[in-house]
Amino acid sequence: MSVSLQVLYPVAEGTQFDHDYYTATHIPLVGEHMGAHIESTSISKGLAGGPDVPAGFYVVATMVFASMENLQAALEVAGPVLADIPNFTNSEVQMLIGEIIA
Repeated sequence: MSVSLQVLYPVAEGTQFDHDYYTATHIPLVGEHMGAHIESTSISKGLAGGPDVPAGFYVVATMVFASMENLQAALEVAGPVLADIPNFTNSEVQMLIGEIIA
């Protein structure tokens, strides 16, 4: 059973997000520490929440894993990745672990 880990960075009053740092430094850090366990990754930069609605998230990152065991192995080595988050945002990060159903 494939599983996903989505990391969501919500937009809220008083928050900021450095997209350049995220792209140039954080994403390669994810690959360095967690990449061996990840099947695929997609990163979506928020543009809008609908017609004439501002985006509710700066970024949503989705990583797909072959199994829950692979996800758990990635999380075990994710310390440096998690420690890096304050370097590019003060947004309160949300995570969703899900079963891929389609």
